[in-house]
Amino acid sequence: MACGPGSGVWNDVPVHADDQVGEGVSADLAVFLRNADDGRPVKIVPSVCGGCGGRVFRVLVDAVEGAAERVCADCGGRGFLADSEEFWEDADPGEACCPCGSEEFEAAVGFSLGEDGSVRWVTIGLRCHKDGALGTYADWKIDYSPTDHLLTMVQGTPSGGEAHAAPPLAEPAPQLGPGPRGRTRRT
Repeated sequence: MACGPGSGVWNDVPVHADDQVGEGVSADLAVFLRNADDGRPVKIVPSVCGGCGGRVFRVLVDAVEGAAERVCADCGGRGFLADSEEFWEDADPGEACCPCGSEEFEAAVGFSLGEDGSVRWVTIGLRCHKDGALGTYADWKIDYSPTDHLLTMVQGTPSGGEAHAAPPLAEPAPQLGPGPRGRTRRT
C-alpha cells in the first residue's frame, strides 16, 4: 500500500510519499522497518514460502557478510532473502533467536530506495512469532546496479524452484538488536 500524497505520519512514524508496504506485513514490523531506515523511501516486502504459503520461519543470518536464509516452519522449504545467495558461501550463519527463546519469526525485507528508485540498503526485519519482539539481524548497503531484481528475491522458493528439506540449523545468532549499517556488497 502506498502511504498517500506527500510525506506524512503513519502509526506515529514519519513516512515518505513513495513508501510501499507489501500485503501481509504486520503493522508493527512495517513501522519497525520504517524506523530502521535513514529517511529514504522504502519498499517493505513480506517473506512468503513458495512451497506452502507459510509466513513463519526459522532464520539463519550472517550480519558480517550481510546474508540471510529463511526456513519455513511448516514445510521446511528454504529461501534466501534479497541477494544473500550470492554471498552465502562466504557466510558463517547463526540461527536467529528471540530473547524469549523462540526461534520462529515473521520475516520482511525493507529496501531503502535512492532518488532514482534503485535499492541502496537491504534490512532484514524479524518479528517473533511467540512474543512479538522486533529486531534487525542483518542489513547491508547495495553498491551495484541495476537492482530491480532484488525486489522480487524475498518471496517464493530458492533458485531452482523447489522447496527442499532443511538440514539441522546452525548455532544461535546474537539476540535481537541493530544490524551493522555500513556493510558494502562486493561487485
